[in-house]
Amino acid sequence: MLYILALVLSLAFIILGIVKWKIHPFFVLLIAAIGYGFITGMEIPSILAAINEGFGGLMGSIGLIIFFGVVIGTVLEKSGGAMVIAVKMIDVIGEKSIHLAMLLTGYIMSIPVFADSAFIMMNSLNKALSHRAKKSYAGTSVALGLGLFATHVMVPPTPGPIAAAGILHADLGNVILWGIIVSSIALVPSYFFATKFASRVKIPIFLEEAKVKGYQPKLLTSLLSIFVPILLIVLKSVFDYPDAHLKSSVLYPMISFFGTPVIALLVGVALSLLLPKKLDDKVYSATGWFGDALKSAAPIILITGAGGIFGKMLQNSGIAALITENFSDLSIGLFLPFLLAACLKTTQGSSTVALITTASIIAPMMPALGLESTMMTTMTVLAIGAGSLVVSHANDSFFWVFTQLTGMDVKQGNKTLTLGTLILGVSAICVIYVITFFVT
Repeated sequence: MLYILALVLSLAFIILGIVKWKIHPFFVLLIAAIGYGFITGMEIPSILAAINEGFGGLMGSIGLIIFFGVVIGTVLEKSGGAMVIAVKMIDVIGEKSIHLAMLLTGYIMSIPVFADSAFIMMNSLNKALSHRAKKSYAGTSVALGLGLFATHVMVPPTPGPIAAAGILHADLGNVILWGIIVSSIALVPSYFFATKFASRVKIPIFLEEAKVKGYQPKLLTSLLSIFVPILLIVLKSVFDYPDAHLKSSVLYPMISFFGTPVIALLVGVALSLLLPKKLDDKVYSATGWFGDALKSAAPIILITGAGGIFGKMLQNSGIAALITENFSDLSIGLFLPFLLAACLKTTQGSSTVALITTASIIAPMMPALGLESTMMTTMTVLAIGAGSLVVSHANDSFFWVFTQLTGMDVKQGNKTLTLGTLILGVSAICVIYVITFFVT
């Protein structure tokens, strides 16, 4: 009972610390972990060991991966490569299917670029196309937002899913493959929500003066830095699959090296350097694009490390044995990580914090919940991602980016984006349950 009480108190402190007291999530998670250790009676050497092992172990496995992923996104955004991809997507799909175009464009854009930044980048284009096609600006904005959210929480190399996969020791290639499948299917009801319901919300369109286009990289060059790393990681997972019997292949050593996530993302960073018109200190210096990427990645890396400390503290305290003894017959499985992530998302606003915190709490409980197999570990990452969608409202920074740029008031934002993220998250967990029923 003491372990459960300590966990509840820690979660309450995390929520209050982030929402009410506005403390940085890194320090909130760190203090909560240490407090949990003392409340459960852990010895001081064990607490210190959990801090060192939890942070150091996790950073050694995914710290560089997160940073490299952010670098790729930053270079794509600042070089104009992301916008080149977006415009081409819309050209291919057509303005008549503007909702689908925005949904899929957001889906692709959010893999390398942060959702907030991607929405800001795409808003002017979305506004102009909605006006030209005489479609509801609210509906197309929701389609764009939900497309961005889907990959933001379920498809690496976005930092949140990478962090959750690292904490749970899930195979990144499997998470990418199944993340694409789950998020794509879950977007089907979201598409109909955007076209049939959100489109009823009427908001005026105030067009901005068109800006003269500068240098733009080529489409193929823009795509390379996104899809080559993903392809390499997925290939390694395929070669490592026991039933494939590919480890004896002459290609395996090369695929094994380049398909390792940190090397695959480093290849992506190298390919992203083909995007700028001129490769100089504006790109690679400490005050250039690489420096901006480090500023963006540092908080995520630190929060992930603090989540690793929290998870290691839970593991070393013995809570897993308690869960196994008392809750193993409940068969709650994937519902617990989904529900916990949803509670954290709704109460404190950040999907990334919800992903990392939930993964840290669930990690030592995986065997007790029957989620320790390779497939179920992957599905747990995606269930947490689905939960971290539920819901985006007034305590989420993206909610305010969305409402301020579109001109919606809070009530309209709740009727469109908030309800849309609920539909997307619930659809995703339903898809996950169906997949686990047939595959496992």
